[in-house]
Amino acid sequence: MSASDDRKERRGPVLIDVADAGAATTPSEAPPVPEPDTAPTAPEGRAMATAALLAARRPSKLARWFWALLGALISALISIAAWRFVMDLIASVPLLGYAVTALMVLFVLVVLMIVIKELAALSRLSKVDALHRAADTALADEDLKGARAVTTKLTGLYAGRDDTRWGRERLKERQDEIFDASGLLGLAETELLAPLDAAARREVEASARQVATVTALVPLALADVISALGANIRMIRRIAEIYGGRSGTLGSWRLTRAVMSHLVATGAVAVGDDMLEPILGGGLLGKLSRRFGEGLVNGALTARVGVAAIEVCRPLPFRARNKPSVRSIIRTALAGLVRTDGKGRA
Repeated sequence: MSASDDRKERRGPVLIDVADAGAATTPSEAPPVPEPDTAPTAPEGRAMATAALLAARRPSKLARWFWALLGALISALISIAAWRFVMDLIASVPLLGYAVTALMVLFVLVVLMIVIKELAALSRLSKVDALHRAADTALADEDLKGARAVTTKLTGLYAGRDDTRWGRERLKERQDEIFDASGLLGLAETELLAPLDAAARREVEASARQVATVTALVPLALADVISALGANIRMIRRIAEIYGGRSGTLGSWRLTRAVMSHLVATGAVAVGDDMLEPILGGGLLGKLSRRFGEGLVNGALTARVGVAAIEVCRPLPFRARNKPSVRSIIRTALAGLVRTDGKGRA
């Protein structure tokens, strides 16, 4: 028999014998798809972790030179083009040319005022940082003279602020009765910084609540990172303003990078079940929906950033007063987002 005859005989329907007659033959009787061996991972707060890494990352020296030279080149080209435009305009239409020249001069003056404001903000931040270092030195050496100098500068820093008026008066009445550095700085911390600590804590709680809500509701991958980074920058700026270090744009970014670098270096950009236990109860984080769990973790990380910012921006170290507890801030800020039955069950 030839090959063509063999192919002709094979034409027609092909029948496949089922080996097991009792096997399921309909979709309703088919066995379920086996579940993977690995369980889904718990929320990790990736929006805040990514925002912290972006803020803490310092550009390389080559990148800094690139952007500096690019900025200088663009500024030179714009200045030359503007100068030629104004000169040609004055030559053709003198009145209009002089009007445009006046506008450009006003613009340059405004830019100079912004630069001066930024430099003043950086100087004020440096002053607060110098006060913190001087207080640390006075406490370490028990230097009463140094402590009195720190107290005088601290009083001058808050002069004219109504929220510290009562504390300044109390400090002025009692500071001559204390003859040790730790006691004097402790009095200054209690009288002057107590209302500021409360205001800074409220700012941290509000920011943590905002970040938790936004990152839980926004489904976009980059939108939650941008929202978390923006909220944290605003929070750090407000904390700096509360403690007297009014910061401009450059100062706010400098503070943000300092705080985030500290958190990344210490490995504090991670949150486990233990931090959310005050509001969720143990082991409930992994049982929440993925998006809602991410929101809670990002809010908890924002609270941790806020406490670090308080330590950085505060003109005195925490000695007489306790440092704000991250867990207590989380409990106050995020408890309203989760309803529990009183036994730790969400």
